[in-house]
Amino acid sequence: MPSNTDITVAQLSRLIGLPDAPAIIDVRDDEDYAADPRLLPCTLKRDWDQTASWIAAWNPPPGTRTVVVCQKGLKLSEGVAALLRARGVVAEVLEGGFLAWREAGALLLSPAKVPPRDARGSTLWVTRARPKIDRIACPWLIRRFVDASATFLYVAASEVTAVAERFNATPFDIDDTFWSHRGETCTFDIMLLEFGLKSDALDRLATIVRGADTNRLDLAPQSAGLLAASLGLSRAYRDDLEQLEASMLLYDAFYRWCRDATGETHDWPGHVRKGR
Repeated sequence: MPSNTDITVAQLSRLIGLPDAPAIIDVRDDEDYAADPRLLPCTLKRDWDQTASWIAAWNPPPGTRTVVVCQKGLKLSEGVAALLRARGVVAEVLEGGFLAWREAGALLLSPAKVPPRDARGSTLWVTRARPKIDRIACPWLIRRFVDASATFLYVAASEVTAVAERFNATPFDIDDTFWSHRGETCTFDIMLLEFGLKSDALDRLATIVRGADTNRLDLAPQSAGLLAASLGLSRAYRDDLEQLEASMLLYDAFYRWCRDATGETHDWPGHVRKGR
C-alpha cells in the first residue's frame, strides 16, 4: 500500500501520454543508469547529489506534479522528492522505482536518439511551414512521450536545413534527414522506432497517421477522419504554432481512443424499450 507521497506503476502508467501527465525526474546513480539507460517517457535525468543546484535552476509551471524515480524507489527518490516538497513542488516517489516499472513492461524511452537539450532541458526541432499530418503528429508524440518542453520551428521549406545548422535545431519530416519517411513508413513511424516507444495504442495510432499522411486511407477507417480534421485545422489557423496547439487535442483524442475506447460503439436510438 503506497503512502500519500508514493505513486504506483499502475497509476503512473495511466497518466503517461496525457496532457496532465506529471513531470518525471530520474535520479538513478551512474552505475544503475549505465546498466539500463532507458527512461520513462518525458523524463529529465538529473544527478541526485546535485539536487540543490538543479532545483534552483528548475522552473516548472506553478502546480506541476512531479514524480521522482530511482532504481528501487528508496533513499534517492525519497530524499529528492522531500527536497522538492520543501521548495513547494508537489512531488511523489514511484513505488518500486525503475525496476518495478521495467518489470511491469511499462513504456520506456530509448534516449540515444533524443537531440541535445538546452540549459532548460528542452529540445529544439525545425520543419516545413504549413503542416498537415506528420508535422503535427510528430510534435504531439515528442511533447507527450519524449520532451514535454520541446520547441518547434516552422520555416520555409527551402530554409529548414540552414535554420537547423545555424540554430542547432533538429530537422524533421524533410527529405534527406534522419527523421523522415523511410520506404512506406512516415516520420511518425520512424520516431516510434528510434525512440523505442512500443505499445498497442501507439502502434494503432501510427497506422492511422500513416494512412492519412501517405494517402493510404485503406490502412485504417480513422485515417480519413484524421486527414479531414487536419486539413480543416490547417485552414482554420494561419499561424502554424496556433494550429499545433489546437491540434494537440485532436491527437490526444485519437490516442485515448486507441488506448481505451476501440471496443466501444455508438448507435441511435441509444435506449430502446423492449416491446416497442
